[in-house]
Amino acid sequence: MAWPARRDRAWYANVELPPLAPAKLAGPPDPVRARGDWLVFPKGVGTYVEQLAGMVPLRGGEVRTALDVGCGVASFGDYLLNYGILTMSIDRRNRHKAQVQLALERGLPAMIGALGVRRLPYPTRSFDMVHCAGCLVPGNSHDELYMLEIDRLLRPGGYWVLAMPPISWKTQYDDLNRTAKGMPGEQLALEEIVKKLCWSKVSENGTIAVWRKPINHIQCEQDAKLLRYVNTSMCLTRLPRDIAGGAVEKWPERLTAIPPRIASGETKGMPIQTYKLDSLDWKKRVDFYRTYLNLSDGSYRNVMDMNAGFGGFAAAMSEYPVWVMNVVPANLTDNTLGIIYERGLIGTYMDWCESFSTYPRTYDVLHANGVFSLYMDTCGIPYIMLEMDRILRPGGAAIIRDAPDVVHKVKDAADRLHWHSEIVDTENGGLDPEKLLISQQEG
Repeated sequence: MAWPARRDRAWYANVELPPLAPAKLAGPPDPVRARGDWLVFPKGVGTYVEQLAGMVPLRGGEVRTALDVGCGVASFGDYLLNYGILTMSIDRRNRHKAQVQLALERGLPAMIGALGVRRLPYPTRSFDMVHCAGCLVPGNSHDELYMLEIDRLLRPGGYWVLAMPPISWKTQYDDLNRTAKGMPGEQLALEEIVKKLCWSKVSENGTIAVWRKPINHIQCEQDAKLLRYVNTSMCLTRLPRDIAGGAVEKWPERLTAIPPRIASGETKGMPIQTYKLDSLDWKKRVDFYRTYLNLSDGSYRNVMDMNAGFGGFAAAMSEYPVWVMNVVPANLTDNTLGIIYERGLIGTYMDWCESFSTYPRTYDVLHANGVFSLYMDTCGIPYIMLEMDRILRPGGAAIIRDAPDVVHKVKDAADRLHWHSEIVDTENGGLDPEKLLISQQEG
């Protein structure tokens, strides 16, 4: 189904779920109804988001990247698109309620993941806002690792939104089988942790509370309130004395502005001119890809760039009705994922010798620039092709860009998988040292 119609419904047969009652699939916050052959998604978060917009500056481009923890079917992230906010929605794997799979069926960014004692696969200072509604973050357990991880992920000046327990603990939460008993202590413990983190409470209204991370730690150090270390090897994310790395522009200007990590020299060996040329190159390349793919009619929505670099491919794709999961291979020396987030884009780290954290048949387009050369001496072409075949939706497309000898080997593997593919010249013609493999799958 084409975008934007898929935001509202999906084929029931596309998702591995147990039989649904006609009324609804799950309880709050994301009731999904079954109507014949369709799953119909809710639209009930509008009032909640409008209330939040009175507490956080969702309009005007200050908030562009968000992380939604315990996302359900990503209805929150879906509604934030109306504000120009791109949301990475994460939820646990659950075969009875395949929430992340449903979110991707809708054409919304989502990954299998959970806030826990391990770091999430996103860089430090990534998100302008982290949102958690009913995800029951136990802020006073695991030596405060949950809160420290949120602090790590938030950009300087970023917002943390917590809705439902223990906020406004006198409110009844019958649907979550929680009572008021013990909640005063939970909220007090939470308030104490955020005080140590030097966050300031922006607002509390009903069951929603909003805190803001400082742009630096100068005042905290002066007040001698800075929590420097906890009883683990993980420490508080320290900030420079100015805004960490420099302030980002508001959206949409930040897409084409020089990212602070490059402008400040924080990312070594990446000159500004190299970054500018990379952006121009990808604009030219994506224009050429349109020779083979119709990017404008909504047929393709979920796109993955398997070796994203500076995010130039995603930036060039931003004029089309798609979103791009920018993947930075974990074994690369140059860590560019922070730069990608500073551009107002989203992505993750990944080792392509492992399986990507998603369900089968969830991406419409896979773009692999130099991926096979990168892994030629490790897991090799067949393994990566099998993983691509697992991820790619029926009717989807793959664009593989690499050295000619590598592309011919990938073509052999594609033929064994019964992909319909052809090798073509790049936008620079036959003398270019690279070739393209274009594959368009049957629906």
